[in-house]
Amino acid sequence: MDLTFYGSEDFKNRLLENINLYLALNHVEIIKSFLFNYYKNLSLLTAIRDVIFISFIYNRLVYAIRFISGYGLVGSIQVLFQNASKSFFAFFLSLPPFKKRVEQEVAQAITQMRDEMIVHDPKYNYFNQLPSTGLPEQEVMSELLSYQNIKHNDWKGGKVSGAVYHGGDDLIDLQTKAFHMYCVSNQLHPDVFPGVRKMESEVVSMVLNMFNAPKETGCGATTSGGTESLLLACLSAREYGRKYKGITEPEIIAPASIHAGVDKAAFYFGIKLHHIPLDKETYKVDMNKLKKFINSNTILICGSAPNFPHGIIDPIDELSELAVKHKIPLHVDCCLGSFIMPFMEKSGFEDVPLFDFRLPGVTSISCDTHKYGFAPKGSSIIMYRNEKLRECQYFVTDSWMGGLYGSPGLAGSKNGAVMVGCWATMVNMGEKGYIKSCQEIINTARKLKKAIQQELKELKVIGDPIASVVSFTSDKINIYALADKLNEKGWHLSALQKPPALHLAVTKLSIPIVDDLVKDLKDAVQELISTDFKPSDSETAALYGVAGSVKTTGVASKLIVGFLDTLYKT
Repeated sequence: MDLTFYGSEDFKNRLLENINLYLALNHVEIIKSFLFNYYKNLSLLTAIRDVIFISFIYNRLVYAIRFISGYGLVGSIQVLFQNASKSFFAFFLSLPPFKKRVEQEVAQAITQMRDEMIVHDPKYNYFNQLPSTGLPEQEVMSELLSYQNIKHNDWKGGKVSGAVYHGGDDLIDLQTKAFHMYCVSNQLHPDVFPGVRKMESEVVSMVLNMFNAPKETGCGATTSGGTESLLLACLSAREYGRKYKGITEPEIIAPASIHAGVDKAAFYFGIKLHHIPLDKETYKVDMNKLKKFINSNTILICGSAPNFPHGIIDPIDELSELAVKHKIPLHVDCCLGSFIMPFMEKSGFEDVPLFDFRLPGVTSISCDTHKYGFAPKGSSIIMYRNEKLRECQYFVTDSWMGGLYGSPGLAGSKNGAVMVGCWATMVNMGEKGYIKSCQEIINTARKLKKAIQQELKELKVIGDPIASVVSFTSDKINIYALADKLNEKGWHLSALQKPPALHLAVTKLSIPIVDDLVKDLKDAVQELISTDFKPSDSETAALYGVAGSVKTTGVASKLIVGFLDTLYKT
């Protein structure tokens, strides 16, 4: 190849001839004109070489323009500096003398974690391999009962944030009976278990009705939980963008507060995810900043109703207008809102913004039936405005040696008993039952919010939550030290970051003991104010300090991996 061509006068002259055309036409026409006028007299190899070079420069330029447009010039410099700092300190910690020390400290922390999590007590039997002879039923039941005595958080007393969405002992009994009747059923085989198919379809239909889906086109599918629902919503958007818009470099725009399930989807499915900052006062997504990230590769916009960290509802109406304007799908994560948000209006609360399919831009919604729907764990619904969107989440193959294969979600075989338990729960509770639980839970959350605002001046409620989650921070005390103090009193609230905060997802179990929480909050705050606290004195403060520091990049991730590994240690 002639590598001196780029410096020739001929190149400069021909380039000048195309400047006006370059400025006037879009990039498709630019490429066509450039190829026709500029390369028609050149050799094929030279033309290929130059097209590759120009395409590379053009793509990098477009990326840079989009990046600066989204983050702004100052923001772009900050992001680049932060990324460079993380890379530097990650490299620094990988150097032999520092790497060894980090590994020793991480190993020590993981060992301590395993000592706390793994039970080593001679009064328990251990089954690391199959017993040579199976245990009789009575012994199995005895083992099961003994494991309930292992030290754990007081979830039955309501001192755990979310986690256990208990609908009452009578409901548990009903679900147990339903599970017993259908314990061997499989949703993958509707011909073998037609009753399960009927109940599953009715669960989807009932939830679609709750969220005001279009009568003629609204559709959905069951999933194993909120994370799978979010994964499928993102997968559907990716495939829809690829199939109908030709998008090969998909991007999602979501608030920084969006559930980590969306990050997981981006990781699994090769999607670029833009986290949009929150408004510093309302803690809703900053709409002005969000608009700047919309481009031709955007396959999905996300919002929460409410979000997990702060219980704040994003401006779904404004997101809907954007989605309609740019013809981009909009997903509403209502996994946490589940059976609270759809019943707030009917429960007499007048401050509920529109968030469902009544907004024309909303194309999909995820709802966890196993949260405030009180269904058995492992049940959630992903809803779509039309079947074309739902079809994009399907996996279908007609070339497998095992026969024709189609699957609506990520799983193949699914225990039908879980969905039967969900159906039994919903028809047993009925609309009046869910309205009553919604009223009780919302009133309790607002009671807690009011108490913090009026009686605990050292704490600050984040935003203006109106549903079941109350999140609070502080500029007077170390919030993570407060978490540890509450742990000592038997409470287990969720620790948050950016900003450091705690939250309580109110459940039915929380209702009778919310006054106890307020009292314990007051006592714990006073204890911290009256002592000379150091972050190193608090395990939670130390952990989140590591996670939030650029200088310890990657260390918190190693601890998380250690925790996950420990789940499977015996």
